[in-house]
Amino acid sequence: MQRNHERISFGSKLGAILAAAGSAVGLGNIWRFPYEAGNHGGAAFILIYLGCIFIFGLPIMVAEFTIGRRAKASTGGSFGVLAPGTQWKWVGYLGVLTGFLIFGYYSVVAGWTLEYLLQALTGGFNNKSADDFVSMFTEFSQDPFRPILWLSVFMIVTHFVIVKGVKNGIEKSSKVLMPVLFILVILLAICSVTLPNAEKGLDFLLKPDFGKVTSDVFLGAMGQAFFSMSLGMGCLSTYASYFGKDTRLAHTAMSVGLIDTFVAVLAGVIIFPAAFSVGINPGSGPSLIFITLPNVFEQAFSSMPLLSSACASAFYILLALAALTSTISLHEVSTAFFHEKFRISRHKSATIVSVGCWSIGVVSSLALGDWSGYTICGLNIFDALDFLTAKIMLPVSGLLSAVFVGWYLDKNIVKGEATNYGNLKGTFYPVYIFILKFVAPIGILLIFFNELSLF
Repeated sequence: MQRNHERISFGSKLGAILAAAGSAVGLGNIWRFPYEAGNHGGAAFILIYLGCIFIFGLPIMVAEFTIGRRAKASTGGSFGVLAPGTQWKWVGYLGVLTGFLIFGYYSVVAGWTLEYLLQALTGGFNNKSADDFVSMFTEFSQDPFRPILWLSVFMIVTHFVIVKGVKNGIEKSSKVLMPVLFILVILLAICSVTLPNAEKGLDFLLKPDFGKVTSDVFLGAMGQAFFSMSLGMGCLSTYASYFGKDTRLAHTAMSVGLIDTFVAVLAGVIIFPAAFSVGINPGSGPSLIFITLPNVFEQAFSSMPLLSSACASAFYILLALAALTSTISLHEVSTAFFHEKFRISRHKSATIVSVGCWSIGVVSSLALGDWSGYTICGLNIFDALDFLTAKIMLPVSGLLSAVFVGWYLDKNIVKGEATNYGNLKGTFYPVYIFILKFVAPIGILLIFFNELSLF
């Protein structure tokens, strides 16, 4: 696969930033970050997380941007372009496979947001007890038909955006979806902090508790920074291949990091004040956004069912938008690879990816119900895919990308891309290279070993 000098580019710097930010912002920002912060020192965790963003996240993001823009090829082909005739090409293939698998099972959870949006719009949460919400989620997630219907809808919408292309599909959708997402997260945060006893939730999230800070918290913050910013799954490298030569890579990475953190922190401002206002201690994972929060909306606005439905609807629209911006980027990784590697049309490439990932999604959905008896190393297929990608493939891919740019790629290319070939000062370039060579690989290895429970 050769470098494509005539490759289409994003139409504007804003479009590039919003597209990359859309890749980073996902469901993990809405539930995982607030929970991690609330249970690991609140503001203390947030400060550690921000440190990890600057020390690990941003340099690796710039490294992935460097690979994509310099090669002007998909993630699957970029390593082959920059290191022809070597085994580095397998790192690119790993990124494509990782994104492909994640898109498959991620679409299941994305589809759940549409079911809950429908329930919110039609008053399905009204007059339900906490136990009712548990039963509601269990019955729905194990249903052999409805989850597959919704993941199919999500897959079709994502497919439509990808088929439209980079400028007319990805960039245009990002310019609409991301501002709407920002508006919703701000409005919901304002609504949440005005509830009675909301200050208890803010204290839980934002009051520093350094007594909870341990080495495990540092590892957790590094892991959250790594996974939250979509590092290692090929999305950022693929999007960077559409960057113009005047796009400032470090500036774009900084903007994406700030947007990603902004959404994550405000998600906590939405969730914890609302939960504490009705005396509910929020849990984690799917139970938080599909069991606890519907109960919160119902109790907080029990005397105003219309307001309850409006807030719940807005929240699940927010979730759906966050999921959609991520599925678009995941789809593009594989679509661009098939399009360039096998010289087939973008439409055919997108169709291959959609059908393949839909099949993975169907299997993953059934694994939570009728097919739960089929396990891999004791995990159902859904959980096995999550473990394989999040705890093994992502850190390995990110580690190898850092090593590739820090140690293998020609120093003139690395510095040229970081400084836009002399148009930027590059004051922090020595620090950037030092992090890529030494700090980031060690940090990622620590995350990797921690996630595998080797510590």
